[in-house]
Amino acid sequence: MKKFFCIILFCVVATQFCAAQFILKGKIEFEKTVNQHKQLMASVDDDDDREWINTMKKQIPENKHNYYNLLFSDDKARYEPGRESNDKASPFGEPPANDNIIFSDFTSAHTTAAKQVFDESFLIQDSLKKYKWRITNDTRKIAGFECRRATTVIMDSVFVVAFYTDEIVAPGGPESFNGLPGMILGVVIPRLYTSWYATKVELADVKETAIAAPKKGKTTTFSGMEKTVKDSLKRWGKWGARYIWQIMI
Repeated sequence: MKKFFCIILFCVVATQFCAAQFILKGKIEFEKTVNQHKQLMASVDDDDDREWINTMKKQIPENKHNYYNLLFSDDKARYEPGRESNDKASPFGEPPANDNIIFSDFTSAHTTAAKQVFDESFLIQDSLKKYKWRITNDTRKIAGFECRRATTVIMDSVFVVAFYTDEIVAPGGPESFNGLPGMILGVVIPRLYTSWYATKVELADVKETAIAAPKKGKTTTFSGMEKTVKDSLKRWGKWGARYIWQIMI
């Protein structure tokens, strides 16, 4: 009888395990939101700056939205620009990191990233960025998935909040964010007044050929691009520092 009950218990557990759904392939749409007014005010140094920035604020919407797609399998992902936003075009041009394409290979821990910085195109070949995540017990529902909250610090002082789900196997996320036990569906960087949230997850049979590395740009590494950008923006003060943070995400 004891043996019989053990067999029944094993079958129940096995059935529940098999019923658990782990998503291996698909497409995620992310909405990136930037509070442009707060970004401008964060770099105010004096009354002259404040007057100029108040003039600029009247010419641009408070929030800017952009959309990106993340195509993924269990071991690879490609993040790229998605559908067009309905926002009015800015008279000052597009911000940095607007057209990023990020390819991540989680098996080899390698990334290839195409980044347009002003008039220069970079093709970064490097290891996946490593983040020291602290996972908390807080949760939030995003795009129908129960996500757990995690935090880290990037570039020495920039605090990041992320929300991930272990129902999606690939340990990736928007931009270069990775390294949590599941897919990141939400990222918030308060200091940049910027967030990325998944709006929908499509369980599509994505072809491996669609999850490919970009090929165009001047080949470099993350540190090589950072040095180039810092040399170009060193006279920009607070503006330069914030541009670098956005470019290096």
